Amino acid sequence: MTDPVPAPASAAPTGPNAERERLITENLKQIYDPEIPMNIVDLGLIYGFDWAGDDVTLKMTLTAPGCPVAGILADEIKTAIEKVPNVHSAKVEMIWDPPWTPERMSEFAKRQFGYA
Repeated sequence: MTDPVPAPASAAPTGPNAERERLITENLKQIYDPEIPMNIVDLGLIYGFDWAGDDVTLKMTLTAPGCPVAGILADEIKTAIEKVPNVHSAKVEMIWDPPWTPERMSEFAKRQFGYA
């Protein structure tokens, strides 16, 4: 289970699935927000992972609830997760609470966009 308060994008995975989460995160860094030139991890869109054996649910958000490519993006993310060894299946769950804010971005992203 994930923590009730989502960790920032820069937090290192811990726990029994840490290595798989690290590999998933590396794959997700290759996926960019369709409207902002930054990957979804550094933007802070990833809220956490829930594991049931080798099945994982990724909890994430978008920068805006009305994102027109949410479904396509979720499919791309699911495919990227399922490429990781020892992941049987993946599900993407969109979370809107807490809402995304620029404070969730990694230090790298904040510097890129002039927030740091």
